[in-house]
Amino acid sequence: MKKLFASEDAFELQAIRSELDALAIPYMVKNEFAGGALGELPWQEAQQELWLVDETWFNRASKVVNAFESKLKPTAESDRNEWTCSECGEENGGAFEVCWQCSKAR
Repeated sequence: MKKLFASEDAFELQAIRSELDALAIPYMVKNEFAGGALGELPWQEAQQELWLVDETWFNRASKVVNAFESKLKPTAESDRNEWTCSECGEENGGAFEVCWQCSKAR
């Protein structure tokens, strides 16, 4: 058996599980119900983990995990959307149409 993925976020773990199920990749969940023991156990011991039952699936399964993790990271496109205010020089995120510092429009 080989550890594939661990997360304290149950939604992330479920997303990976769904993809593995769709591809019929065999896995097991370790610490699936250990969340109730938090406080009695260190969080590292209660964190849910996905383990591959058959290590020959590791290359294919790791592609699933890598694709999921790449969706979570901000892309270079979103970085390019950042802009600098011409009035005060403050850097603003791409989601802002008005400078949060001085309220000047983009």
